[in-house]
Amino acid sequence: MINYSFHTLNNGLKIILHKDVSTALVSVNMLYCVGAKDENPNKTGFAHLFEHLMFSGSKNYKDFDAIVEESAGESNAFTNNDYTDYYITLPSTHLETALMLESDRMHNLNISQKSLDVQKNVVIEEFKQRYLNQPYGDVWMLIRELSYKTHPYQWSTIGKDISHIENASLEDVKSFYNKYYCPNNAILCIAGNFDEKEAMQLCEKSFGRVEKGNEIDRKRIKESVQTEKRELRVKRNVPQSAIYISFPMASRLEKEYYAFDLLSDILSNGRSSRLYNRLVKEEKLFTEVNAFITGDVEEGLFVLTGKYADNIELEAGKEALLKELNKISNEEIDQHEFQKVKNKFESTMAFSQIKNIDIAMNLCYFEHLGNIEQINNEVNSYQNLTVEYIQQVAKKSFKEEKSNILYYEAE
Repeated sequence: MINYSFHTLNNGLKIILHKDVSTALVSVNMLYCVGAKDENPNKTGFAHLFEHLMFSGSKNYKDFDAIVEESAGESNAFTNNDYTDYYITLPSTHLETALMLESDRMHNLNISQKSLDVQKNVVIEEFKQRYLNQPYGDVWMLIRELSYKTHPYQWSTIGKDISHIENASLEDVKSFYNKYYCPNNAILCIAGNFDEKEAMQLCEKSFGRVEKGNEIDRKRIKESVQTEKRELRVKRNVPQSAIYISFPMASRLEKEYYAFDLLSDILSNGRSSRLYNRLVKEEKLFTEVNAFITGDVEEGLFVLTGKYADNIELEAGKEALLKELNKISNEEIDQHEFQKVKNKFESTMAFSQIKNIDIAMNLCYFEHLGNIEQINNEVNSYQNLTVEYIQQVAKKSFKEEKSNILYYEAE
């Protein structure tokens, strides 16, 4: 059970406090409710660009990283399609330092042509290294474009096209910052050893005078129901041919989400899993094979991947994967096998509640979902599922007309 208290400042900043007296550290996590899905389709990659810009210094703190290091702390950030997250861990005696740093870059970020040019070059180089010059680097760009036709999940966090970052103007970037980097679009969590009353006084001191931003009009775009199979074949200079099959799945807080997650684990949880035993060890069609969910807030993807063994026909691999989906949908699932994957999640959840930085991230995440108390109900959401229910979800979802198949052929 994760204990926490919840507060909201007058400017709309949500604050979550989790006290842990067993440590001498404190973690400060700031989640901004802006991800790649919030971008203009003609100006993508901005959420990720800001992950870099936010470390470029602010009005009162020119070198963010140096100040954190001087405080014996560490910091980092990440961006996904749904939100952007910044975090700092440092000794509890430096809590005010962390809050002042976060406050200053929330409303006084140094956005100059010089800092923008530097970070644009960093992102462009990252795009080249990760997506163009790395084997299988463009896979997820291709899968997203194949799987989504209207929803903004169709582009990766790096952006739809790197030219959007290359052409980003100072005015474009400042407009994005002013729209999304404001207290009423953020969730702050402090986790660790601190005095709660003092922490709230520090939050008020650091953030209380930051102006509330304009309300953001979020128009949710729902992907149309898929009724036809989609296929894409590409040839690339890679060591092995590969296949990627995606199916549309439920959003994060739907009951079906948990069913998809368990189905992926039954299929592909380690070397005792179904896909590895049958398709790698027994039939020797693949050298590696996986099943997983993308875990998006809105309707995500259930994905199968496989790297082919030598001299295996692409179609044979596809048919074998679809056959395994048919089996898990229609044939008996052993109760021991079923309980094993439930228990695995429970242990994973327990490990995610050891470090205060993980607790802080999770509290912000579930508040972002709109149901913070779900952090204490996640285990039950899995344990309460039945074999009958997850097979019902599988039968409904794993139909070939709902599939998106990417054949990634070695040249």
